[in-house]
Amino acid sequence: MEIHNRIENLLVEMKKSGIEGLFLMREANVRYISGFTDSDSYVFITEKENFFITDGRYIEQAQKQCPDYKVIKWGKPVGTLGDTVNQIVKELELKSVGFEKDKMTYGLYEDFREKINGVELIPTSGLVEKLRFIKDEEEIANIREACRIADVAFEKILNFIKPGMTESRVALELEYYMRKEGASGVGFDTILISGKKTSLLHGKPDNKVIEDGDLITLDYGALYNGYISDMTRTIGVGHLDDKKIEIYNLVKQAQEEGLKTIKAGVNGKTPDDRIREIIKDYEKYYYAGIGHGVGRELHEQPFLGKYCDRTLQENCVITLEPGLYMPGWGGVRIEDTIVVRKKGYEILTNSTKELIILK
Repeated sequence: MEIHNRIENLLVEMKKSGIEGLFLMREANVRYISGFTDSDSYVFITEKENFFITDGRYIEQAQKQCPDYKVIKWGKPVGTLGDTVNQIVKELELKSVGFEKDKMTYGLYEDFREKINGVELIPTSGLVEKLRFIKDEEEIANIREACRIADVAFEKILNFIKPGMTESRVALELEYYMRKEGASGVGFDTILISGKKTSLLHGKPDNKVIEDGDLITLDYGALYNGYISDMTRTIGVGHLDDKKIEIYNLVKQAQEEGLKTIKAGVNGKTPDDRIREIIKDYEKYYYAGIGHGVGRELHEQPFLGKYCDRTLQENCVITLEPGLYMPGWGGVRIEDTIVVRKKGYEILTNSTKELIILK
């Protein structure tokens, strides 16, 4: 029933844009609007009928998972995607076809332009993403479970980390714990870095050895039923100097204060305004992008920060992740996945944010 409602809502947006048929190829959008759980497939939405276009590998799966769609096979000997869509356009006598301009390749556009004759091709942006902006309860439940898995993995990895281990070894174990707890995969490439490397916002784990006195940044997430969690915790190993403890507590305070500003109806730059007040003495080490939507993709609208022009709405799922990053010294980031509520917020990642120092 939910898929049917999503299609109906999308048809409303298509009508506003003057589009009779909409070709979708962005994987997250295809999955959202169809319920399909695999890849290399497309959907074509019209007011009269909806079509799921895939190759021979996925026909049976699509027929089971996408009851709201007529499943069509494309490829040899049928022809190109342009041939396949043109057949639908002619059958339904459509006058306009929209496509995702940020996803379609130039080669595919040429194919459409050559094969689909006498039809206006209309570039679109954000039609499905607009619907994905607010999550339904089923989506929130999936993200909640992905967050629970990440929390369990964090608790377990604390008992595993020891000085002398490499970052890569610890990252592998962290991902194993998520899989063992029920994740279908990782939500994104795990960031697990230590020491001076923690000044790198998206540093990659490698053969660097974790040493006494290091800060460790763990930024990771689980993939569950097509939805992603995103959490960052910074911990210490051995003997931390006073400066590291000071910076950690400052970032923790900044995140807590930023959270207090979050509720439906608030502009996405408001948390940034409050956080800057807290970290003002270190503002030159502060990165302005402090959060983002998360769901079927790791980075979705809204993108929180100084330049955000979106208003937070009830049941948006976002992250809040302020940090300070000092080249040659290191950095601290703390991040939670959050549901925006009418009068506040609900944190889905529940691991402690008190400074943990492993001995």
